[in-house]
Amino acid sequence: MAEPWDNRHPTRALSGGPATRGPAQRVTTPIVPSGSIAGRSLAAVVAIMTFLAALTTGAATMVVSAASDWQSDVGREVTIQVRPVAGRDIDADVRAAVATAQAGAGIADVRAYTKAESEALVEPWLGSGLALGELPIPRMIVVKTVAGATPDFAALRKALAAKVPSASLDDHRGWIDRMRTMAETAVVAGIAILVLVIAVTVLSVTFATRGAMATNRPIVEVLHYVGATDGFVASQFQRHFLILGFKGGAIGGGGALALFGILGAASAWFDRTPGGEAASALFGSSTVGASGYLAILGQIVLMAAVTALTSRRIVDETLKEID
Repeated sequence: MAEPWDNRHPTRALSGGPATRGPAQRVTTPIVPSGSIAGRSLAAVVAIMTFLAALTTGAATMVVSAASDWQSDVGREVTIQVRPVAGRDIDADVRAAVATAQAGAGIADVRAYTKAESEALVEPWLGSGLALGELPIPRMIVVKTVAGATPDFAALRKALAAKVPSASLDDHRGWIDRMRTMAETAVVAGIAILVLVIAVTVLSVTFATRGAMATNRPIVEVLHYVGATDGFVASQFQRHFLILGFKGGAIGGGGALALFGILGAASAWFDRTPGGEAASALFGSSTVGASGYLAILGQIVLMAAVTALTSRRIVDETLKEID
């Protein structure tokens, strides 16, 4: 007669010994072996998927952060160009444009570039050695706005047109819109890649779970015979795949965290070099920040949860077929 079911020892009836053995003599093993080749392969797949997802998340975070910094810097500045016109004194036009800009609401600072500074701005594009003084190079005026203020640029343009017809105002709205579009595209691409990674992980866990169920089907049938419930069997598989998913996620996510940490340290060192400040201003920071690290840690937990829940769903479906 079969021994009553004991949840403390799920494979007690499969230990091969008589039911009268003491607790020290029982050999208890998990339903699904933890060190199988299939299990290690699944952990490797989860690690690779988590690493790719973390790289995508980190890259998207850096793009969004850089775009936000650029928008903040560019959004606080507008430029006025005063073009040389025959019959007009350009220096007088520059002074009039500066006075008009300073009179506007929400303006923090106005700085007019000298003729030499304006020529230096176009020298990288035209090359050195040219007689730039003979060219009709516009004079630049940089206008900085008060933080949080929204000046009336339409009124400023109208005032400039009335007092300095050769002046034009550029509020860089086109650049800001492009940067916003770039950041939104990076976020959408990151979400799309994350969805694909989760889909691949679900498929991999599905095949691995079905393989494990097929391999251990005789054991599951014996467990049913000695009184194990479907919930107990499913929980054993779920626990097994949860551990695999967490191990794989920790390896992949940990690798991504280490990589971004190295990049951040290298960036901090490079910023102290002569060209580092210019590169940082052009390309933005190469660190993901606290939000990026938290997102990667969240992905590790997400991959483990996806692995466990997928295996539980497949096991429940398979147990219904066995029943």
